[in-house]
Amino acid sequence: MIRDPFDIHRKKAFGTTAFRAAQSVKETVVQAGTDALDMSFSVPRNLPNFNAAGRELEDRAWSSVSGSRSTKSKGIMDEVQGRVTGLFDKNALPMYKDKPYLYAPSMRRRPWWRRKRILLSGALGFLYLLHLLGVFSSGPTSANDEGHKAGWLWDSAGQEKGKHDWNKRRELVVEAFQLSWDAYERYAWGYDEFHPVSKKGRNMAPKGLGWIIVDSLDTMILMNQTSRLQHAREWLSTSLNYEQDQDVNTFETTIRMLGGLLAAHYLSTEFPELAPLSDDDPGTPGEDLYLEKARDLGDRLISAFESPSGIPWASVNLEQFKGIPSHDDGGASSTAEAATVQLEFKYLAKLTGEKNFWDKVEKVMEVIDGNQAQDGLVPIFLYATNGQFRGQNIRLGSRGDSYYEYLIKQYLQTNQKEPVYLEMWDESLQGVRKHLVTYTETSQFTIIGERPDGLEQALSPKMDHLVCFYPGTIALGVTGGLTEKEARKLPTWSQKKEEEMQLARELMHTCWGTYKYTATGLAAEITHFKIAEPPLPESAPHNPPDAFDEDPDAAWRNDFIVKPADSHNLQRPETVESLLYMWRITGEEKYREWGWEMFKSFMNYTAVEEGGGFTSLGNANVIPPKIKDNMESFWLSETLKYMYLLFSPNDLLPLDKVVINTEGHPLPRFDMGRLFSTGWQRKPRGQHGEVVEKDATKDDA
Repeated sequence: MIRDPFDIHRKKAFGTTAFRAAQSVKETVVQAGTDALDMSFSVPRNLPNFNAAGRELEDRAWSSVSGSRSTKSKGIMDEVQGRVTGLFDKNALPMYKDKPYLYAPSMRRRPWWRRKRILLSGALGFLYLLHLLGVFSSGPTSANDEGHKAGWLWDSAGQEKGKHDWNKRRELVVEAFQLSWDAYERYAWGYDEFHPVSKKGRNMAPKGLGWIIVDSLDTMILMNQTSRLQHAREWLSTSLNYEQDQDVNTFETTIRMLGGLLAAHYLSTEFPELAPLSDDDPGTPGEDLYLEKARDLGDRLISAFESPSGIPWASVNLEQFKGIPSHDDGGASSTAEAATVQLEFKYLAKLTGEKNFWDKVEKVMEVIDGNQAQDGLVPIFLYATNGQFRGQNIRLGSRGDSYYEYLIKQYLQTNQKEPVYLEMWDESLQGVRKHLVTYTETSQFTIIGERPDGLEQALSPKMDHLVCFYPGTIALGVTGGLTEKEARKLPTWSQKKEEEMQLARELMHTCWGTYKYTATGLAAEITHFKIAEPPLPESAPHNPPDAFDEDPDAAWRNDFIVKPADSHNLQRPETVESLLYMWRITGEEKYREWGWEMFKSFMNYTAVEEGGGFTSLGNANVIPPKIKDNMESFWLSETLKYMYLLFSPNDLLPLDKVVINTEGHPLPRFDMGRLFSTGWQRKPRGQHGEVVEKDATKDDA
């Protein structure tokens, strides 16, 4: 019998009468066998407010039972007790998605699948009686907030003859979102950061920037969370004001806030049946709340591009409309940050007709490309003053990652009418294969390393979790969002595309290995690998194992190294993002199953006691894990959204109709029309990407 991890997180969900009845029944249960039921059944603390308007939600709310619990509490009775917990709590997030963080202190005992389970007839009878009492009724949990009830047997929910009920699993993702959101709503409403353990919020600006609220809008729309969306819109309408003397990071504010508002506008106007609001705006320019806020914010953020080179300053003061150089890194901007704002501003330009938005972000790409990067691989810093690169550090991790992501996505956004970006993407992918791909020493896993001192210097076998966006992006680049089966029928299919899909599969396998390696089943922020010396080239024969042996002494584990300072898990979305792309494109069900395993690990190890929602981990490689009092906004905007889409039918946001920005916000593909154009052309290139100047003497001859 497999337990429902939500049983660990739900308690205090029924009232005094049901509780007393349950206690009475409990006393009749026969205790037998070496794994006898733990009969401790203490009165729940913080009982729901049965007169509150949120009573229905409280009745099905759940929260974590963490490491503070007695080690005796691991029987079926404990599962029942876990059904009756309150909800709601708050958490916080670090400002920068693109930069690794260190975190820290503790929660859980043992994973639910390792705890002893018993099949006693008396226990089953007791559970059945509790079922009759409604203890196991979790209340409305479906995407449309209507009364579909999640079963209490976790992995058997909807499972029949080896087939899984993915709709049921998707509903459990919705429940996880509801718990996270409602905890924030109760304890930190309106704040930019949420700290679930201490149940406090904090603002990053005097009046708040809507950091969590705006980042979550489109997730609520997709999950059809109408009442929650209504509350969020009211806050936007009455409280969100960008007229604040506050410096904000240009990139993070663009991808989260501008991207969140634009995605909400797109979904609410294109799919009005999702989370419909009676007072929703018709979408006419000047009347749409999301677009109004996006236009206001865009006008302020575009000030960051007023630099001598056109490369945006790292920060911008919202009230002063003024760009600000980075306080670190010698004043240089991050390459990824400068080149990961194009999707958002191009769509804003399309909606508003303001060509300035478009031209400013296109200029950035021209300046970066003019640096003549070798084999399409760019250093991770560049100066806004002169547009030149700073240093030679080449990596697909922090500060480098989404530059490459937005090359192919810019090409797709304008319906494949800007071939310059396809060319740059293709050049960079070949550069990655040539300079960064190698294999581990023992099991020959495919990894992407770093070149911190330039392409001619040593390869560092280090992968940020951020790098795991890449397998899904490769697959997207190969098929354009079509299924692999459909793409293979096109005349453009080639051996090169075949090799790229194989690379995507191998990298996806390695990224999943970073989850299988840790004690909690949740990947560390950074993983190092043991590789051959000298590193094997991409062309080297390799044959990694198909599966990860669960034996703690399995040989494959020798290839993975997680350093203590890198062992934190920040609820990052990159691996499940790639799982979504790989599932949609290949149709291989294992990617869905991996996502399900990941979801269960999040539920089991990151839930916060007493209705706190979920939090980051300071150390994901110990049990109980050390926790960090912080919930990332991308937990709501990306991680849970990607899981929801992974378990949804493929016609929900089809990949050949949308582009999803680096913060998980879906935007439509569109035609440029007569007003917009790429506005620049690449200069002729040599073998390694260097510009080949035109020989005027030959032309004269």
